[in-house]
Amino acid sequence: MREFEAFVAGAGGRLLWTATLITGEIADDNPRARRLLALALARTYASWDRVQDSDPYDHARGELATRFAHSAWRHHTTHPGSPLARLTPQERLILVLRHHEGIAEEQIAALLGLSPERARAICHRATTNLLHPPRGPAPVVGGAKAVPS
Repeated sequence: MREFEAFVAGAGGRLLWTATLITGEIADDNPRARRLLALALARTYASWDRVQDSDPYDHARGELATRFAHSAWRHHTTHPGSPLARLTPQERLILVLRHHEGIAEEQIAALLGLSPERARAICHRATTNLLHPPRGPAPVVGGAKAVPS
């Protein structure tokens, strides 16, 4: 138990920041990230005897990613002040895992059940969207057409 508490004390802050980036929230207002982290830590604790001697951070991070992937495709609202607000949940997840966490694209693909090429393409698209934001109004989804004024 004390080993798990020490792990959370040492890694909890970074895992919370990773969850905050993934959920598209901001540091001061991140209830979904906190819930996601609590679920990931609960699953890590349940597996503690098995993971404590390997890489518990990797296990907890994997739980964050899979929990988010299984729920976020349905709930993808982001805080407008989030630096990653323009990205889809899948783009945010892959971009954060690749660039913030430093995970190889092949590992991300395996974790999310994607081909490495697909994970690479999504990461590239997300990076491009952040570096070169689209100009003008956002495209309208759902068949409605913009009428020029």
